[in-house]
Amino acid sequence: MKTATSLSKGEQTRQAILSNAYDLIIRQGYAATSMRQIAEKTGLALGGIYNHFSSKEDVFRAIIEERHPFFQMLPLLNTVQGDTAELFVRNAAHTLVGELGHHPEFLNLMLVEIVEFKAAHVPIILEKLLPMLLPLVEHMGGLEGRLRPIAPFVLARAFLGMFFSYYITEILLGRGLPPSLRKLNSNAIDQFVEIFLHGILLEESK
Repeated sequence: MKTATSLSKGEQTRQAILSNAYDLIIRQGYAATSMRQIAEKTGLALGGIYNHFSSKEDVFRAIIEERHPFFQMLPLLNTVQGDTAELFVRNAAHTLVGELGHHPEFLNLMLVEIVEFKAAHVPIILEKLLPMLLPLVEHMGGLEGRLRPIAPFVLARAFLGMFFSYYITEILLGRGLPPSLRKLNSNAIDQFVEIFLHGILLEESK
């Protein structure tokens, strides 16, 4: 990966545009952010920004392709330890949740994509995301512990579904819980993982 000092002047300007556009869009939304605002925040004349991007949507597409938090978070799963599939999933969930604390802007970016773009850029995200996820699922399949015959893509999707459901409900409900329920919610991620791995029904005694 190139350092800032090794980039050409034009590339440094391009990266500055993306950084400032990212900050503005995360804070005030896509529709409320103008190319003029991005140019001013970057210290450029309005015409100068069009030397690098043809439109505001072109800027946002570059943000999705190059700066989506997922692309920083998921490589961390390559560092996850665990000799069994169950332990690996538990550690992977905690790793993602922990890293999410460093990306408070994640929900805002996700909402901009879903609400303002109707998830139009999801194919771009998936194109880069799946090559990161599928080897991890295949790795999990080789660990100790029998897995049901589930297609790797579906298993990866289910894991992300578990992660998203935890994340969204934690934001919507976690902070507003009365004190009597906060203690019960303190290990919610472990319970989500338990449901992902074993479901909600007890095995009937034979």
